[in-house]
Amino acid sequence: MALVGYTNAGKSSLMRAMTGSEVLVADKLFATLDTTVRPIYPETRPKILLSDTVGFIKKLPHDLVASFKSTLDEALHASLLLFVVDASDPAFRSQLTVTQNVLSEVGATEVPRLLVLNKQDCLTEEQKQQLHQEFPDGIFISTRNVEDVKKMREKILSYFESDMQDESLFIPYTAKGVIGDIRLKMRVLSESYDEKGVTLTVRSSSERLDQIKRKILSAK
Repeated sequence: MALVGYTNAGKSSLMRAMTGSEVLVADKLFATLDTTVRPIYPETRPKILLSDTVGFIKKLPHDLVASFKSTLDEALHASLLLFVVDASDPAFRSQLTVTQNVLSEVGATEVPRLLVLNKQDCLTEEQKQQLHQEFPDGIFISTRNVEDVKKMREKILSYFESDMQDESLFIPYTAKGVIGDIRLKMRVLSESYDEKGVTLTVRSSSERLDQIKRKILSAK
């Protein structure tokens, strides 16, 4: 998953808020030049990695696009793009177009994306209502608001878990290493214990569930 957007839209601030890590946050052009990749925090199962990319500008020269190709490649190969805009900037619509055009240059037009309208704390209620009507699928946040960051995290989780399924698995105590494998690769929703083993309700892809079931059967 990659953050993309115009320079100073708040990508690095969102990166820091989502990952609990210290990344460079600077109000200057091209402050983020190298790819920064961190797992979102608290960590998910399976782990979701978030990368920051160079801030875009209008009419980004082709030689600069080439120079930043390593960071832009993060967008091309991401499973989800978060388009971050400064919703308080009257020019953010044209900036969003710039972002889309630059991504088109590297062939990332088909990557799924979510629109993140940042800095909603700088908007009036009237402005918020108008933007909600204009961008009904947009995610309105302020990186300074803990609840907004939690909402952003849940939105991301729901996207990646959309093709997953919930299932209860009984793991006998004789199945060595299986429980650890589950906790590493799956989201555990609930758990209970008895004298014979552990029952875990998990959320995971069907492929990973099949792999774990085979491990449980082979351990019997």
